[in-house]
Amino acid sequence: STMEETDREAVATAVQRVAGMLQRPDQLDKVEQYRRREARKKASVEARLKVQSWINLSVVRHLLRTLNLTGNEELRKNSLHITCREVAVLEYLKIFSIKLFKNNFCSHSPAFFLVLLLSFPEIVRETHDLIERGELLQAHRKLMDLEFSRDNLMYEQYRMDSKNTHDMNLIHTYFGDMQKLSEELAKQLWMVVQRSLVTVRRDPTLLVSVVRIIEREEKIDRRMLDRKKQTGFIPPGRPKKWKEKMFNILERTVSTRIEGTQADTRESDKMWLVRHLEIIRKYVVDDLLVAKTLLDQCFPPHYDIFNRLLNMYHQALATRMQELAAEDLEANEIVSLLTWVLNTYTSAEMMGNSELSPEVDVNSLDALISQNVVDQLLSKYMSTLTSNIIGWLRKALETDKKDWIKETEPEADQDGYYQTTLPAIVFQMFEQNLQVAAQINEDLKTKVLILCLQQMNSFLTRYKDEAQLYKEDHLKNRQYPQCYVQYMIAVINNCQTFKESIISLKRKYLKSDMEDTLSISHANMDAILDIIAKEGCSSLLDEVFMDLEPHLNELMTKKWLMGSNAVGTICVTVEDYFNDFAKIKKPYKKTMTLEAHRRVVVEYIRAIMLKRISFKNAEERKEGAERMIKEAEQFRFLFKKLAAGSGEDTEGLCDIIEAIAEVIKLTDPSLLYLEVSTLVSKYPDIRDDHIAALLTVRGDASRDMKQTIIETLDQGPSQPNPNYVPIFKEITVPTLTVPKLLK
Repeated sequence: STMEETDREAVATAVQRVAGMLQRPDQLDKVEQYRRREARKKASVEARLKVQSWINLSVVRHLLRTLNLTGNEELRKNSLHITCREVAVLEYLKIFSIKLFKNNFCSHSPAFFLVLLLSFPEIVRETHDLIERGELLQAHRKLMDLEFSRDNLMYEQYRMDSKNTHDMNLIHTYFGDMQKLSEELAKQLWMVVQRSLVTVRRDPTLLVSVVRIIEREEKIDRRMLDRKKQTGFIPPGRPKKWKEKMFNILERTVSTRIEGTQADTRESDKMWLVRHLEIIRKYVVDDLLVAKTLLDQCFPPHYDIFNRLLNMYHQALATRMQELAAEDLEANEIVSLLTWVLNTYTSAEMMGNSELSPEVDVNSLDALISQNVVDQLLSKYMSTLTSNIIGWLRKALETDKKDWIKETEPEADQDGYYQTTLPAIVFQMFEQNLQVAAQINEDLKTKVLILCLQQMNSFLTRYKDEAQLYKEDHLKNRQYPQCYVQYMIAVINNCQTFKESIISLKRKYLKSDMEDTLSISHANMDAILDIIAKEGCSSLLDEVFMDLEPHLNELMTKKWLMGSNAVGTICVTVEDYFNDFAKIKKPYKKTMTLEAHRRVVVEYIRAIMLKRISFKNAEERKEGAERMIKEAEQFRFLFKKLAAGSGEDTEGLCDIIEAIAEVIKLTDPSLLYLEVSTLVSKYPDIRDDHIAALLTVRGDASRDMKQTIIETLDQGPSQPNPNYVPIFKEITVPTLTVPKLLK
C-alpha cells in the first residue's frame, strides 16, 4: 500500500537521477565514482536519521531530567546501536555536566554537547568528502568548527580540573579522527604548495584558497598561544605553524628542482655539465619570472614571497655548485662551472635579466662558491692544463715527424711556400685554451698565455733537436727520406709562421702593461727559431755543396785549364736547387741566396789556394786568369738572377775572384808587389800563406821574391770596403808545402 507506493516513487526518482547522470558516453567511465558518491550520501542520511531519532527519543530531556539518576542504563536499553566509545563519552558527559553546572562554569547546556558528540562522526565524513572533492575552504571551515568545539570542551575540563588527565584523554580519544582530518587537509595543501609555480598559471584561485587557510590557521595559532600565556592551556596539535611548514615545503621543492636537472653523467655524455647548468639557468629564470609576475599576487605582502623564493633558489644553487665543485672535474668541466658561477649567474641571461629587476639586484647577490674554492679549482685547472699542453705538444711533434718521411711533398700555403700543419695545430690549441680562459676572467687568461709561451719555449728546443736528428739520419743515407729538402724547407718556413703566431697571440691576448713580463721569453723563442731556421738553411746548402763537390774538385786543375765545364754544371745545379728554395719564405730565402753566393765564391777561392795547378808561362797565366774572370761573371749572372727583387748588392763577392785573376794575369813581375798590395789593402784578412799560395799558382815568383813581398806587405795601410765581410779567414791553405816555400 503506502509503503509500496513510496518504494515505487523512490525507484522512479532513482531511475530519473541515474538517467540524468548518464547523458553522454564518456560518463559511463564515471559510474563507479557516482556509485561511491551516492553510497556516501546514503550513509550520511542514515547517520543523520540515527542522530535525529536519538534526539527524538528525548534522550536529552531524559538526561537533563536524570542528571543524578541512571541515565546510562536507559540509553543502553535503547534499540539504537551505540558504540562503546559513545557510551563512555556519554557517561563522562553526565559527570562532567553536573560538575560544570555546580561550578557555574559552562555556557553550553549538556544537550549541546550531546548533539555535538553524536553528530561528530557525520561531520568528519562530510569534511573528508569535501577534502576529496578539493573543496578545501569549506572543508577547512568544518574542521575549524569541530576543533573549536573540542577545544572549548577541553578548556572547560581544564578549568574545572586541570590535573584530571583521564577525562582529558577521553575527550582527546573521542575526537581522534579530527587530527587525521587536519593531516589529510594539510597533505592537500602541501601538494598545491609543491606545484605552486604550475598551479598559479592554471588555477590561481586554488592557490589563494590554500594561502587563506594557512592565514586562518596562523590566526588561530596566535589566539591559542595568547590563551596559553593567560591560562596555561593549549589544545593538542597547537601551534600548527602551517606558514613555516609551507616555506619548508617550498624550500625542499626548490632544492629538488635544482638537483633534478642533471639528466646525464660524464659516461653517457661528455657535455653533461654544460647541459645540466643550462637547464638550471632556464628553470631558475622561468620560475622567478612566474614568481614575480603571478605568484606575488596570491600571497599577502608580509609573506614577501618573491624575496623568500629568490633566497631559496640562491641557497639551492650555492649548495649544488659546491657539490659540483667537490667532484673530480676535468679541465673543461672546471671552466664550464667557473664560467657559469662567476659570469653566467649574474649576466643578463640569468639573474641580470631585465624583467627581474629591480627586485633582483645582481650586485647584492652573494657568491655561489667561496673565493677559496674558486682558487682551488683554478689551480687544479692550471696543473691539468699544463700536463695537457705538454702532452698535446709532444703528440703534435710526433705526428709532424711522421710527415717528414713521407714520399709526397709537403703542403704549400696560398703563396706557394712549403709548410706543415704543426704551427696551425699548436696555435689553434693555444687559442682554444685562451678563449676558454677569457670566459672566466682576465687574470686566468694572462696566466694561460704565460703557460702557453713557457711550454712553447721548451717545445721549440725539442723541435730544434728533432730537426737536427732528421738531418743526421739523412746524412747516413742521402737517398732517404725522399723529400728531405722539401720537408727541411717546411721546417724553416714553420719558424717564420711560429714567430708571426707568437706576435699575434700576444697582441690578441696580452694587455700592453704585461708586455715586459714576457719580453725575455719572447726574445728567447725568437732566438731558438732563428737557430732552427739557420741550421735548416745551412743543412740545405750542405746538400747543394755535397752535390757540387766533384765539380769543385775539377777547378784549378789541368783539366779545367784545357776547358772543362765544371762551373757551368755548378751553376745549373745551384739553380736547380734554388727552384726548390723558392718555396722558402722571404727572410730566410734572402739569407739562403746570400749564403749560397758566398759559399760558391769561398769554394772557388779555396780551389785556387789548394795549389792544384802552377802555371808554366805567361800564356797559361793569361788563359787561366781570363777563364777565372769569365767564371766570376757566370756566378755574378746566376746570383743576380737568384736574388732578383731582393735588392741585395752582392757584386763585391765575384770582384774578389777578378782581383785574384788580375794578380795571376800580370805580365810584368816588377809590378807584382804593387798588385798584391792593392789586393791586401782591399781584403785585409788575407794572410801570408794565402799570398804564398797565390804566387805559387802564378808559377814565376822565386822564393826570395815571395819572402820580400810578404815582409814588405806587413807595413802597408789597408782600405777595405766598409761592407766587406771577411772571406779569407774561412779558407785554410794546406800546410805541408808551406815550410818548403819559406825555406
